[in-house]
Amino acid sequence: MTVKVTERDDSHKSHEGVAAGIRIWDVHQQDMLVGMFHSETDAHSYKAELEKQEQQRELLSA
Repeated sequence: MTVKVTERDDSHKSHEGVAAGIRIWDVHQQDMLVGMFHSETDAHSYKAELEKQEQQRELLSA
């Protein structure tokens, strides 16, 4: 499984969000957006949880 965290660029934010300096971190799982966070730490925690769940599923199916 591929899970990645990226910071959303300004072209994908509202003008108000850009003006306010809001940063958004996207979490993608297999190229699908599965989460949006205002904290990079929270985004990486969610990524780790998704990877842990995937590992557990793989162990159960083996």
